[in-house]
Amino acid sequence: MAAKDESGHGDPRRTLELLWGTREPPARGPKPALTVERIVAAAIALADADGLEALSMRRLAAELGVGTMSLYRYVPGKGELIDVMLDTVFAEGTGPASGDGWRATLEHFAREGWAMYQRHPWAAQAETRPVLGPNAIDAYEALLRAMATTGLAPGDVVNAVELVTGFVVGFASRTAEERERTRRTGITDEQWWSERESFWEEYFDVERYPTITAMYESGAYDARADAFEFGLQRVLDGIEAFLDR
Repeated sequence: MAAKDESGHGDPRRTLELLWGTREPPARGPKPALTVERIVAAAIALADADGLEALSMRRLAAELGVGTMSLYRYVPGKGELIDVMLDTVFAEGTGPASGDGWRATLEHFAREGWAMYQRHPWAAQAETRPVLGPNAIDAYEALLRAMATTGLAPGDVVNAVELVTGFVVGFASRTAEERERTRRTGITDEQWWSERESFWEEYFDVERYPTITAMYESGAYDARADAFEFGLQRVLDGIEAFLDR
């Protein structure tokens, strides 16, 4: 993914103005035909459908039925746009947790974040630098506040929150890469394995790899629990064990 398709690569001042809505509208001239919100919504829909690399200012303008230069009255370029797109989709996972306590709060944000990244696969890959928008900061504040109630040292509070958020983003990024690989090659994982069925009969040695064989014969690969949920619970278990210690 090119740098222009990652967060944090736009002009810092203009990016923050867009994220926090502090830029004054032009006092003169015709009434604006567009809004930043409309542009961002169209950009998100385009990225959801075809990936972030397919998003360009030219194509976005065509989707909106305006000239490319018209967009630059609202958004300086793709770099700034991506940060606003990310902060916009982050709002989908910032609602209050249904339970009390640090674990319920972190669990809630992790699941909401995972669901958001599934709806917007491009987001995890684009989020390479912090997005300093209101939705991202609101979520971070809520996570830190919940973790701070445990009495952990401040540094450990930050580490615990970043451990959970890092797990979610990392898992989502890997899943997005798998989807992108399928889109790019036109070959699903199932098709890839079916084309290599001869490996098991001609090359795989059950005596050399008895544990793999035992796992396969036990049905372990078909009966696995949800991998994201399994990983999330183990991360939270680790934090809880650290607290107990």
